[in-house]
Amino acid sequence: MNEHRAAYYELIARRQMAPLWESLHNLVPPQPKPQAKAAIWQYAQIRDLVMQAGAVISAEEAVRRVLVLENPGLPGKSSITPSLYAGLQLILPGEIAPSHRHTQSALRFIIEGRGAWTAVNGERTTMRPGDFIITPSWTWHDHGNPSAEDGGEPVVWLDGLDIPLVASLDAGFAESFPEATQPVTRPEGYSFARFGHNMAPVRERVSDPTSPIFSYPYERSREALDKLYRHGDLDAWDGVKLRYVNPMTGGWPMPTMATFMQYLPAGFQGRTSRSTDATVYCVVEGHGTAHIGDAEFSFSKHDVFVAPSWQPVRLSALAESVLFSYSDRPVLAALNLLREERI
Repeated sequence: MNEHRAAYYELIARRQMAPLWESLHNLVPPQPKPQAKAAIWQYAQIRDLVMQAGAVISAEEAVRRVLVLENPGLPGKSSITPSLYAGLQLILPGEIAPSHRHTQSALRFIIEGRGAWTAVNGERTTMRPGDFIITPSWTWHDHGNPSAEDGGEPVVWLDGLDIPLVASLDAGFAESFPEATQPVTRPEGYSFARFGHNMAPVRERVSDPTSPIFSYPYERSREALDKLYRHGDLDAWDGVKLRYVNPMTGGWPMPTMATFMQYLPAGFQGRTSRSTDATVYCVVEGHGTAHIGDAEFSFSKHDVFVAPSWQPVRLSALAESVLFSYSDRPVLAALNLLREERI
């Protein structure tokens, strides 16, 4: 760089300006160059650490006892992708995770343990492995677990939130409920009875883009995957893959995160695809291999792995496998930034 140009750059820097031509190729690259990396958290290797957290801090003191899954390409950012957060939450018998609300949307995917509950806006649902549960933006929510004497056992679930996205928009708000738990005003199963059978109350008008169903039980999802597979609906890239929907709109259950469940039969060798939505996977059943970019991961039950934006992904199954996943697809689609390629 010549002296005249360097002096000019120093001059404009004093006025909080910078030359675009020095950074244009990085700002407008020919294709995505994600900082996030493909990574896997093998549950068998970290489960003891999750359980040890129960002796380190109580659910009440922690508010949410969670081990954040930090992407190795995004250190210190509490992010699994640039727009998504993931963590493993533990609640022990007899504990309450106190009620609060926040503008960030959240999902819970139950990994292990039974009998704990989560409450959302006055309704509780019992957690079971494989269940997908949503906590919409700015809704009161708390979690609890019966005592050991009443059959409670340690319960672990995957938390997925749009925390990094909301932070980038400076739109984060939170509030604590005055009591540890919110009042329960509706019986369990109320929302599902109203909206979970391809029907809705005749005078119901829902303008909220979030699903009125907040608990999607695994047994129904698993049954649907199995029936579709037996009737030949096997895709060469995805196996049998379904998306969760908002029954009132046909859209996503939450406006910032897409959620899916897919089945891979034993011996499945998927073809390669890529997409601009970064995707987080959680293994519900089975084991196999995930090829993501140049990385190759062997996955087993309860493992969590992530595929960054525009990285080639190929899945194979050694045994019949079921994978839950979530991504930032709704945001990309809304901004006309969603691009896919099947190779």
